[in-house]
Amino acid sequence: METTISSKYQVVIPKQVREHLNLKPKQKLTVIEKDRMLILIPQVSLDDLRGIAAGIDTNDYRDKKDRLQ
Repeated sequence: METTISSKYQVVIPKQVREHLNLKPKQKLTVIEKDRMLILIPQVSLDDLRGIAAGIDTNDYRDKKDRLQ
């Protein structure tokens, strides 16, 4: 997949990617530059994260007694 930087330094995210990631107009993206690459990460609200860990088993998590002093 390919896109072009406009004269105003704007980039169009291809429709297939927008639909797959469920991106919306005016949604914020975090931009990270690493090793000459640009990484765009969609920001989500805390409300969207609600229930993300529903049903997780917390019995095997470490307690304070397991931590190094």
